[in-house]
Amino acid sequence: MSAGGNIVSGDAALLCVDVGSTWTKAALVEVPSGRLLATASTPTTLASDVLEGLEDVRASAEAAAGRAADDVLACSSAGGGLRLAVVGYERVVTAEAGARVGVSAGARVVHVSAGPLDALGLSRLREARPDVVLLVGGTDGGNADVLLHNAKRLAERGPRVPYVVAGNTDVREEVCATLGAGRRTAIPTANVLPRIGILDPMPARLAIREVFVRHVIGGKKLSRGGRFARLVRAATPDAVLTAVELFADGAGEVAGARDVVVVDVGGATTDVYSVLTPDPEESALHREVVEVLWRERTVEGDLGVRWNAPGVVAAAVAERLLEPADTARLEVVAAARAADPGWVPVDDEGRDDDATLARLAMTVALRRHARGVEPGEGGVRRPAKDLRPVRLVVGSGGVLRHADAARRTAVLEPATHDLAGGWKVPSRAAVVVDGRYVLAAAGLLAPDHPEAAARLLAAQLTPTNSPPTNSPPTNSPPTNSPPT
Repeated sequence: MSAGGNIVSGDAALLCVDVGSTWTKAALVEVPSGRLLATASTPTTLASDVLEGLEDVRASAEAAAGRAADDVLACSSAGGGLRLAVVGYERVVTAEAGARVGVSAGARVVHVSAGPLDALGLSRLREARPDVVLLVGGTDGGNADVLLHNAKRLAERGPRVPYVVAGNTDVREEVCATLGAGRRTAIPTANVLPRIGILDPMPARLAIREVFVRHVIGGKKLSRGGRFARLVRAATPDAVLTAVELFADGAGEVAGARDVVVVDVGGATTDVYSVLTPDPEESALHREVVEVLWRERTVEGDLGVRWNAPGVVAAAVAERLLEPADTARLEVVAAARAADPGWVPVDDEGRDDDATLARLAMTVALRRHARGVEPGEGGVRRPAKDLRPVRLVVGSGGVLRHADAARRTAVLEPATHDLAGGWKVPSRAAVVVDGRYVLAAAGLLAPDHPEAAARLLAAQLTPTNSPPTNSPPTNSPPTNSPPT
């Protein structure tokens, strides 16, 4: 896929492509300057070969920029993204830690179990159809019985998928050997919970990324000959979280934006990413069994403006965001979008309805992200977050990229004004839109070109004049991007 021979004076043009289940989006970026040369999008060609759509966006971006791409980097959520199951020791400790790490790695956590696996537990695990199993259990030097028991049962009857082993390191080699004897692929990594109160997500996150790239993408049969699998560097949500972290931290001579929240409203899910500065006093006063993740992504699988539009309405009703008269009409609108996910609005009424669904999805997703989850609400506890220090909120998703300024403002307003939601709203945040879809591109660039990625983000997402909270989103003009 490399164009070759087009590097001039040390500069190169890298095509960063996000292959989604519906749309394939591309950004052509110059390195090391981080200058955005062109963007392009096209429907994803899942019915044939995803490389067809990738080649289409490559040709469009190269034509717009007037130069060829020197290389291609890709991330993907096509074919359902990454489905992860977590098998742990205790639900409120290692299973919780594993689930939170899995989500931060760009996975959709489809199953969580805790304690010794029995026949029913194995059956439910197989029914969840995971792409990867994250096997955790015990702190380092702590209890190993459950982890060893589960490894034996999984080796005998567990799904034939890769297993990332991130539990008690004292028995890690034995666990991997047991899985290997059962012809299961085992990938050892550091314990996600080495000590009570200490969460170490990065090694497992990197291992899950590697499994996704090496094992999952190829198994989805998205293209012929393995070419697409060789291009993919990460699951799209993992790439976006990498970009959000880089944007907050900065790189080289590029200063970081510090505390940042990103809300990505999609057709199937609404994802919230937050990078916060730890408060030492707060951490000392409220030590959790599993510590707060200061860099975290949450996925709301029932909130989307196409496939899961009915879920948006149901969630809005539960949050008391809709009146009965509005609910009945919006249920019809949502059902129509779920039945035809590729539909694009052509009039103001359709665009207004899309904006309403997006606003509701954003409101509920932010409430859930910041309020946290208590035991019994989905099974895994997640502490609440204080988002008051956040100084920048970034809205993402086709529905925002395609909207005019007034609709964007309406969609994003809850991020700073939802005072009835039971969460701590950013008090002095500017609001922007990722209007040219650079977050995924920056996440792809970050491992090898961190400063270029930081320059790209700063140029596209830094508010031009630090507008007050109630100002419209700035520096992100409407584009011809698809709405979902």
